Amino acid sequence: MGSLEGWAISQWRDEIADRPWSASFPDLPRGVQKERTRPVSSLSAGRGEMAPLEGAAAGKGLPDSGSPRLFTWEEIALRNGRGPPPGDRWLVIDRKVYDISRFHKRHPGGSRVISGYAGQDATDPFTAFHLDQTLVRKHMKSLLIGELAPHEPSFEPSKNKLLVEDFRELRSTVEKMGLLKPNQLFFFLLLLQTILLEAAGWFVLWYFGTSLTTFLISTVLLTFAQSQAGWLEHDLGHLSVFSSPKWNHIFHEFVMCHLKVLSANWWTRHHSQHHAKPNCFLKDPDLELHPIPLSLGETPSMELGRQKKKYMPYNHQHQYFSFTLPLIVLPVFRAYSLYFIVKHKLWREIAWTTAYFVRFIVTFMPFCGVTGALAYLMLINITDSIVFTWISQSSHIPMHIDYDKNLDWFSAQLQSTCNVNQSLFNDWLTGHLNLQIEHHLFPTMPRHNFWKVAPLVKSLCAKHGIEYKSKHLFTGFADILRSLKVYGGVWFKAYHQAQEASTLSQEQSS
Repeated sequence: MGSLEGWAISQWRDEIADRPWSASFPDLPRGVQKERTRPVSSLSAGRGEMAPLEGAAAGKGLPDSGSPRLFTWEEIALRNGRGPPPGDRWLVIDRKVYDISRFHKRHPGGSRVISGYAGQDATDPFTAFHLDQTLVRKHMKSLLIGELAPHEPSFEPSKNKLLVEDFRELRSTVEKMGLLKPNQLFFFLLLLQTILLEAAGWFVLWYFGTSLTTFLISTVLLTFAQSQAGWLEHDLGHLSVFSSPKWNHIFHEFVMCHLKVLSANWWTRHHSQHHAKPNCFLKDPDLELHPIPLSLGETPSMELGRQKKKYMPYNHQHQYFSFTLPLIVLPVFRAYSLYFIVKHKLWREIAWTTAYFVRFIVTFMPFCGVTGALAYLMLINITDSIVFTWISQSSHIPMHIDYDKNLDWFSAQLQSTCNVNQSLFNDWLTGHLNLQIEHHLFPTMPRHNFWKVAPLVKSLCAKHGIEYKSKHLFTGFADILRSLKVYGGVWFKAYHQAQEASTLSQEQSS
């Protein structure tokens, strides 16, 4: 798949080489306003010394001549937010260099999403996350400070050139096949299913009366109503239901706040960070379960042990996981969401959430009173949390967890995600997130098209010798416990080695 893309890129480079830079990018404004006040530095040729830059790179905008400031990957890699100079954050999109040092705090998707790519090429995640790239690029013009030098590759030299180009060709093929276009009828039926499941949960108690049997049936129906609503809000949050981001946001707020009782704004920020750098320690918020209550990943677990930190008996975490985390994840998320929407005064979210509580209490109060209705609501939260945790974590906890290694987009997603074998039941139960690999590669793709792109992804994996992992549903559940046992064992060994070394050192000093 690399030949056509390689030819196209070579033709593009030849064409650009023969044209003045301002003609190649006619939409670039001259004399971009000053974005930063402190000067930045450039590596002096051949000496590795830091010399002051001029023009756009020094915070003075592009020169009036329209000539761009040229940068090397070595210079860009230094602007990762950790310095030097401290606080500077640059990234590259389609060979253009952007200074996000101040903008990252105003980024609509949250600061951590975009900051995770500071000092790196962000072309593929930018393409993956944004539906209307033309509109977004207009807002990015004021951040533009230059471009890569002509001798520099379009992405970091450490990345596999052929793999990156092959994936970008695959992305182009996906767009041409129309696999990013949603089927609104499909999603309408999913919304209708969710409403009917919730109504059925109430109807069983109303029509057949309250008994242990009807109570259990109602609980199952309401649990799956919550679960299916969760997968639907996930679709809306990924902008994969409507072609317009506006309508995705409107319905996402309704489903998330009124059917799931979670903050749409909080979820978007949290989940986008996860997709930007999945299983990257300190960048993926899903790994904030480390070090309390779990120790995750072999490298972080080893570090935790060597630091002689023991917040939990991690060598037993595979045993206590089942009756702790699945029971509390969603209740904790909901409690934090309520705090989040009140703190940020998100009045529409407050209204939708309040309406849900009123509706649930009024609906079930005739059967069990106000206190009983609240207790029943908590029970549904817990059962929904169990389903969500086991399904969502089976694709990530057993996979590679480490610090960010700045891998190419395709490799990063395949290393951190895996699939559950496809079947009608698995598709329904997991909201098609059993095809997690395809979802992570194309986060805005409507879920009903995952199975169509899967053969193309498998073919690309085979070509480059990358493992495409897919397993049975219950194997995925068991792998959570197996991996937790491994991580706990790594921590246990490192912890006791550090303890023994410390004891020996004390004995020798005394």
